[in-house]
Amino acid sequence: MGKLAPSILSADFARLGEQVTAVSKAGCDYIHVDVMDGHFVPNISFGASVMKSLDTWETSPYDVHLMIENPDQYISDFVTEKTEFIVVHQEACPHLHRTLQNIKALGVKCGVALNPATPVSSLECVLGQLDLVLVMSVNPGFGGQRFIPQALEKVSQLRTLREENGYSYVIEIDGGVTLDNADEICLAGCDILVAGSAVFKAQDLQQRVGDFKRLITRI
Repeated sequence: MGKLAPSILSADFARLGEQVTAVSKAGCDYIHVDVMDGHFVPNISFGASVMKSLDTWETSPYDVHLMIENPDQYISDFVTEKTEFIVVHQEACPHLHRTLQNIKALGVKCGVALNPATPVSSLECVLGQLDLVLVMSVNPGFGGQRFIPQALEKVSQLRTLREENGYSYVIEIDGGVTLDNADEICLAGCDILVAGSAVFKAQDLQQRVGDFKRLITRI
């Protein structure tokens, strides 16, 4: 049964609280928070203060995706009562094991993201510690990109490794997710679908969330 995490990177920031409340009330499972620093990725999004501004609104739990250099320096800034996951990039963490320990020490679940050119094998030594693995199905940095089909192979690999070794992580995918490919993604073994433009660019946000949920929860 798939879950939905709309990415606020594609939201209307003049109406951010209103829109996040709308998709949360419509039944989305998480709010995906894409944080970009202009160094690790070629774009700047927002910082912890924007995320925390949503704490006073009725929202689903936060799924925080740190596309930044030196994530250990900022992890604690993104921890609130609503933060469920903090996800860092394998490519940005020279001491990944320690970074994951730091996240768990703050009382939240830890995850690692893999860029399109980074193999699943790079996580071999930490898979048993992870609560979430995020497969990037676009090159990180900008919303609205087209889905990279090879990402489904990574999802399948991660599902097989989980089954064979008794791991407990969930598998998430981010980038180019639409109503047209959501069923294929879920069938490959994905548990959480991040959708940005496909949700927040819709005329009726609640209806769009409902469309996604009806599709991915039947698989």
